[in-house]
Amino acid sequence: MMSMKKKYWGLILLLIILGLAGFVRLWQLEQIPPSLYYDEAVNGMDAIELVEGGQFKLFYPANQGREGLFINLVGLSFKLAGISIFFLRVVSAIAGILTVLGLYLLAGQLFNRRVALSSSFLLAVSFWHINFSRIGFRAILLPLVLVFLFYFLVKAYQTKSIWYLILAGLFLGLGFYTYLPYWMIFLILPFFLYEYSKIGKYRLGCFKILILALIAIVVVLPLAIYFFHQPPINISAKRLSLEGLSVFSKEGSIKFFFLNIIRTLGMFHFKGDGNWRHNLVAEPMLFWPVG
Repeated sequence: MMSMKKKYWGLILLLIILGLAGFVRLWQLEQIPPSLYYDEAVNGMDAIELVEGGQFKLFYPANQGREGLFINLVGLSFKLAGISIFFLRVVSAIAGILTVLGLYLLAGQLFNRRVALSSSFLLAVSFWHINFSRIGFRAILLPLVLVFLFYFLVKAYQTKSIWYLILAGLFLGLGFYTYLPYWMIFLILPFFLYEYSKIGKYRLGCFKILILALIAIVVVLPLAIYFFHQPPINISAKRLSLEGLSVFSKEGSIKFFFLNIIRTLGMFHFKGDGNWRHNLVAEPMLFWPVG
């Protein structure tokens, strides 16, 4: 009986957290932030073309190249509900709300319900996550895909269910349609598989890892075929090359490397992003009691 009561109250708290996450992401969505940023407008224009008889695309080469999933979802939103700033941004808002739910599920599998409720609440009220949940950028899809990828992967470990493994593979492949930094998954996933496999009772095995990879490959294959036939020549070189991504491309790279580490660590507690589009200028990422 006591266990049922705890489960009942845990569900109520989760619904309150999701309600809070929904309110702060949807309230006056069309007015806050004021007007549209350039990237939002380009995404919206491509989505309007879909409504006017265009085709859903895997990749949109304009504006230095953009993965197609977000724009296609906005196009679907426009088709179902009409063209407006609200229905451009509501895709981001829904993605943000679902990420809060996904983090609850993942933290609950890795730790316990108390950690799951705490972490989902902190994400629900995180300024950065609220901000990007209210802007029509595709980047908001990346954490959504990641939390569900690792949730289904953990469930596949713990239950040995092939269905959870299939879902993990689907999300693993889907991530490549979201945002370019997702390619860092090639560094994150092997580390996770190795570390989690060290827990004695959880083994995935080479065969199931192969299944995971094959499912992801099948999902990514259309995008790979697209790039094979239409090389992304319109993508800015700075987006894809080490020249634009690596601190070691600069003169005095060692200095920049350590300075970048200090600034990144300081971002959480002392001085954050100076871009008003991303942040209350230079405010730390974490509110001080949270930090």
